[in-house]
Amino acid sequence: MLTIYGTLRSRTTRVVWAAEELGLPYRRETVVFASALPDPQAAGAPLNTASAAFLAVNPMGQLPAMRDGDLWLGESHAICFYMARKAGGPVAPDGAAEEAEALQWAFLAASTIEPQAIEVLYTVMGGTADTAEGKARIAAALDKLVRPMRRIETHLQSHEWLVGGRFTIADIMMEETLRYVAAAPGAFDASPALKAWFDRCQARPGFQRMWTARNAE
Repeated sequence: MLTIYGTLRSRTTRVVWAAEELGLPYRRETVVFASALPDPQAAGAPLNTASAAFLAVNPMGQLPAMRDGDLWLGESHAICFYMARKAGGPVAPDGAAEEAEALQWAFLAASTIEPQAIEVLYTVMGGTADTAEGKARIAAALDKLVRPMRRIETHLQSHEWLVGGRFTIADIMMEETLRYVAAAPGAFDASPALKAWFDRCQARPGFQRMWTARNAE
């Protein structure tokens, strides 16, 4: 059985959601961020990203991580694609062409969208979104997202999902990145097809199970 390490207040959400959609049995080992603890090395401290036990799982000390037998992985996209290949089925890419398409969307999410999405999210979480400086940061990030979001919007105007005409791992990777952008009110106003797709993703039972668990943490 897979073991997924992390907190659902991290990128672990995409891995847990993927496992739910793929129907893979898994257990979850909660790992908290060391920065949230007064002394992560103290006796009795919960398993955290600075714990020797967790660093043995992922030497980068980052969340999420996964163990499956002798295989250890520590990057969320790699974990999700591994699980899709392992499980197969309709949520997984079907053949080399679909896998390449799914990887294309995943790389777009990770390399182009996520840095700006994180800027939006952290500004909102930091409580400065309504200040002049915060508004400027969000506006600058959204400006850099115009081109990639237009690319997604154009695709979704004629496709219900990103790959293969059905919900796949690619939709999980992209939604979980754009969810950070959605923290800014009106971020999807110019992208109605993207917004409709985003809502379809979040309406899925697998997402809802993951989100319920996240809210319970």
